[in-house]
Amino acid sequence: MWTVRHFVLALVLAFCGLPLQSATLERLTLRDMAVKSTLVVRGKVLSSSASLSGGLIFTHYQVQVSQTLKGQSAGVIDVAVPGGVANGIRQAVAGSPEFQPGDDYVFFLWTGKSGMTQVIGLTQGLFRVTGTGADPSLERRPSHELMLDPSTHQPVQDRTIAMRLSELQTTITTSLGATK
Repeated sequence: MWTVRHFVLALVLAFCGLPLQSATLERLTLRDMAVKSTLVVRGKVLSSSASLSGGLIFTHYQVQVSQTLKGQSAGVIDVAVPGGVANGIRQAVAGSPEFQPGDDYVFFLWTGKSGMTQVIGLTQGLFRVTGTGADPSLERRPSHELMLDPSTHQPVQDRTIAMRLSELQTTITTSLGATK
């Protein structure tokens, strides 16, 4: 006969087998990101700090904008990423990117009602600048989080995307023109 103690023990054992933190992402195409983003910029990470807000920790990265591909931006913007260390508390969020000062990226960003600007689709919205010159190479590494196809809701493998900055600009312009 099951007692409350047996039920609680079974419940604890069931939850112990589950991962503590994981993320399930909807796979976003470049077009999706271009349309859904409120801002797309190329910039270098200057510094970071963390804050605790309502039980959630966010790491805030100051990014020096060198080029705006969509929207209006100031010279330096604040990009918030879930997770980090604040007040001696570490909070890890699966799929959240981490940056170092000097990192050069194209950021697909969205700003919510709270005014906080975040990377769209976690690491999906990041293209590392890997080349130099007027038309540098860009690379977006695949996410290792569970990713679902938005139409079938079936798991899909993410893949590396490599292109030139000019190709990305053309994709953004074409995507925005198609929504008008």
